[in-house]
Amino acid sequence: MNLSESIKEKRMPEEPLLIEDLVPLPSGQVGLAVLGSPIAHSISPQLHKAALDELCTRFPSFSNWVYHKVEVESKNLGPALECLRECGYRGLNLTIPHKVDVFSLLDTINDEARSIGAVNTLMHNGQEWQGFNSDGYGLENALAGELAVSLESTPVLILGAGGAARAAAAQALSRGCPKIWIGNRSATRLGELVDNLNKSFDVKDVVAFDINKIDSEIYDHEKIVIINATSLGLNKGDPSPLSLDSFPDSTRVYDMIYNPVETPLLREAKARGMAYENGLSMLVHQAVRSLEIWTGQKISVTAMFSGAHAAMTH
Repeated sequence: MNLSESIKEKRMPEEPLLIEDLVPLPSGQVGLAVLGSPIAHSISPQLHKAALDELCTRFPSFSNWVYHKVEVESKNLGPALECLRECGYRGLNLTIPHKVDVFSLLDTINDEARSIGAVNTLMHNGQEWQGFNSDGYGLENALAGELAVSLESTPVLILGAGGAARAAAAQALSRGCPKIWIGNRSATRLGELVDNLNKSFDVKDVVAFDINKIDSEIYDHEKIVIINATSLGLNKGDPSPLSLDSFPDSTRVYDMIYNPVETPLLREAKARGMAYENGLSMLVHQAVRSLEIWTGQKISVTAMFSGAHAAMTH
């Protein structure tokens, strides 16, 4: 196989593994994986493989690290974690629907993840799974780099109340964001999110509301940034989670979804001439942080972005 064929093979999207497909990794191999349902669309393996390839040029000992994606339904998360541990996996990323559900399965959770109330990164220390969250870090770096948004001075409207929304709200609060609105359809989940945030932050500047009953005050804010942390837009035929009709053209829109590249929300932002960006940059920055947690080494953001763009243009 020549080099170009080798690169092409690495970029090919792999089929997700099922729990019943997992077998013990070869001796000396270290397993990493992303768990979710659905997970077929994930390009996390390509990102991490690109970054690990670069890391191996500096530290050849990482050449035996591999990264897979595994389809895991909510009801099977506990058994899946045990199976992955037994098979030699030491680092895991979690996506929909596991970021909040995993909380009750862990004994050790770092302060940042605990303040968020969600976990997206697990590391096995030889005895137990430890929980971390790199989503807030990823979002802040993505907003700054792609939309020139500083959370310290920008009012934020967050759509959703799941793990990703929790991370967004916590990151904004930790940076002293002047005003935060959080909209969701389920009042129960919304209440749980605010209650959890209240354990670690002063939430006097947080306004929670029914997504179908938007306070007109929101429309008065110039340069507000809207962050979609719902899954609406992930599947073909999904409606937009929000109409942008009444927002000023100076509004900036960030959709955490990266595949498809352009969601209904982003199409509307584009038509309005608003600054907008999809979630690929957040995915890259949170992946960099996760891999740094697992390896203890500085990870190349450039390598991660190269892997991401290669995966998206394949």
